[in-house]
Amino acid sequence: MKEKLRSELHKAMKSKDSFRAGVVRMMIAEIINKEKEGSGPVVDEQITSKIFYRMLRQRKDSIEQYQNANRDDLAEKEKAEIKIIEEFLPEQLNEEDIKNEAQAAIDEVGAEDMKSLGKVMGILSKKLAGKASGGVISKIVKDLLAN
Repeated sequence: MKEKLRSELHKAMKSKDSFRAGVVRMMIAEIINKEKEGSGPVVDEQITSKIFYRMLRQRKDSIEQYQNANRDDLAEKEKAEIKIIEEFLPEQLNEEDIKNEAQAAIDEVGAEDMKSLGKVMGILSKKLAGKASGGVISKIVKDLLAN
């Protein structure tokens, strides 16, 4: 993933797209910081599922704050950053696919109520890492267990 990002940075710099280059640099910096915190190189699944999703959440929070402060110019900048970050995430599952995976996990553990939410989420968070956000997965599982 780092090589892909470095290649993209090189392309952005060649095309003099300073905004895109800045976002890609920021993504590379996040990966390097995560490696410094941990014990060495970060594998791709960790990068996409943790680092990039955290970056997306931060930008979505910022958009909300900027809109509340009537700073639409800054909100638009954050939205543009989100689009670039999303390019590097694996293809996301649609809600129907997540629902099918969730139902399979519920059947696998024999879950019948909310008490089994943790077991189901444990299976799904590993299986769908990088393919769907934890919040979406959790909402779907809760809906299925409530029925």
